[in-house]
Amino acid sequence: MKGAADQPYFPTLSPLATGLKGKCPRCGRGDLFSGYLAVAERCRSCGLSFDFADAGDGAPWFVMLISGALAVAAALVLELNWMPPYWVHGVVALGFAVLLPLLLLRPVKGVLLCHQYRTRAEEGRLSS
Repeated sequence: MKGAADQPYFPTLSPLATGLKGKCPRCGRGDLFSGYLAVAERCRSCGLSFDFADAGDGAPWFVMLISGALAVAAALVLELNWMPPYWVHGVVALGFAVLLPLLLLRPVKGVLLCHQYRTRAEEGRLSS
């Protein structure tokens, strides 16, 4: 019979550190993702099942909020300071509207999933 002493010890890891790296929230070594945004079935290092992982639309909303605010701020600073041609605004907007979200989406989703593991968050249930 296996007891608590037979279970491997996993230190408490920071959801921010493991999520930004895309690593397992329990051991910090295995990959959290199997693709760009696809969550792996389980950790190859410690065997943790990632069935709990459900970030929903949280990551895209945070990324849209951050990149949208930065895009508007950049457009205003650019226009008020230098008044460049419209094509310059297009290049800057392309960077903030396409490239920045692509760079931020995976790390933000990783942080949310690791935080979900750490807090043992799950769907709400009605008791009857």
